[in-house]
Amino acid sequence: MGDPISREEHEEFRKRIEAEDNRQNRRIELLEKSVEQFTNLTTAVQKLADNMESMLKEQEQQGERLEKLEGRDGEKWRNVTGYIITFVLGLAISYLFKTAGF
Repeated sequence: MGDPISREEHEEFRKRIEAEDNRQNRRIELLEKSVEQFTNLTTAVQKLADNMESMLKEQEQQGERLEKLEGRDGEKWRNVTGYIITFVLGLAISYLFKTAGF
């Protein structure tokens, strides 16, 4: 075996080991906080993604409803235009028949 170490050397070794333990414990605490922050961030990003997905679905539904509403207005305009053209043609045909003597 070797020469035994003195009490002072033993105390110095113990202090250094304790200091290293404290340093590592502090690093572990910081890592745990970082992991907790990453977990919170991941959760927040997931919630944001879910909200954006629901907003996209809602926007698609609103787009469909808007297209239907715009189509209805266009359809009404085409009907009104058709009635006006029919009326004008009716007047023209009536005038032609009247002038032809029917």
